Amino acid sequence: MKTTLEFPDSLFRRAKSSAAQKGQTMTAFVTSAVEAKLATDETAAAEKPWMQFAGLLRKDRKEASRILQRIEESCEQVIPEDWE
Repeated sequence: MKTTLEFPDSLFRRAKSSAAQKGQTMTAFVTSAVEAKLATDETAAAEKPWMQFAGLLRKDRKEASRILQRIEESCEQVIPEDWE
C-alpha cells in the first residue's frame, strides 16, 4: 500500500543515510523499522501481564492511554519504608 508520511527533515536525512549505508531503499528501511517497533511493542506487552486487560479498552484509546500511564507511574514509585 502506498502512503505519505511526514518526518522532520533531520530524521529523514538520518533515515535516508542509514538506508543508503545498508544498501536499502527507503521503503525497505521504513518497513523494517516499523516491523521492529511492532515486535518490540509485542514483546513489551508480553512481559507485562496486566497489558492483556488493555485490550478491553481497544475502542477508547485515549482512556486506555491514560490508564496505562497511571499504571506505569504507580509501578515506578518507591515507598521509602520498603527500603529500610
